[in-house]
Amino acid sequence: MDTFVIAGGNSGIGREVAQELLAEGHRVILLGRDEAKGRAALESFGDARERAQFCSVDLSTHDGVRAAAQRVNALTERIDGLLHSAADFETRDVRTVDGLPLFVALSYMSRYHLTQLLLPKLLMAQKPRVMMIIATLNEVPTFDPQQFPNFLGFNFWRSILPVNGACMHFADYLMKQHSKMFAGTATPGMVRTTLFNKAPWYLRLFVAISSPFQAVTLQTAAHNLVRALLGGEGPTALNWNKPGDFDQRFAITVDPVVQSAIMEASRQATGV
Repeated sequence: MDTFVIAGGNSGIGREVAQELLAEGHRVILLGRDEAKGRAALESFGDARERAQFCSVDLSTHDGVRAAAQRVNALTERIDGLLHSAADFETRDVRTVDGLPLFVALSYMSRYHLTQLLLPKLLMAQKPRVMMIIATLNEVPTFDPQQFPNFLGFNFWRSILPVNGACMHFADYLMKQHSKMFAGTATPGMVRTTLFNKAPWYLRLFVAISSPFQAVTLQTAAHNLVRALLGGEGPTALNWNKPGDFDQRFAITVDPVVQSAIMEASRQATGV
């Protein structure tokens, strides 16, 4: 029985991934901010609930990530897989106590930070795997790394590519640093989840109108993530860019200069 940690596992895609991993006989540790949603997630697992645990944590701050890592480290001796599905659709320039835009804090920085803090337990696994949910990208985007980590003059729409691109750079970095690890990214596609609750009215309207034609089910959104967590492998980090199709993927190749700048900014911001 393997142990998987799912950040953002109390609802939506994260909960669906947890459900499928439990169905395979594994153990899951869910991280989420909403304790009521966490309890509801555990209840939804039925008899498999005995192999699931929930930790109410705040991953939007550095202190919150450190506290989350402490709780996870106290619950398990080994982590076989880590999924980062926690995110926020805050389009305004809302800053955390660390001075980061909330979107940046949850969609990239917490992923880097938590992974680094859980690394000793991940490396106890025979083949540890780290997966991150990102937007639909058909190549690694180019961007200026100098905006990391504070994104002064934050603009949500201009930050989408660098934040998602940073996740791809981090996946590649993990594999270069740790030969036994597999890391990657995947798009879930358009899924009607509570993530869109904070989206501007015009985007919510677009989602409502286009969903009947473009939306995918939670099962389809989770498919590649589950497959990658259970059996992802290869000499390079990979990105899955078509929900439900595990064969539709490409190797993540990055500019080493850009990668070095992003990793250094991440280290400076988090201390790890």
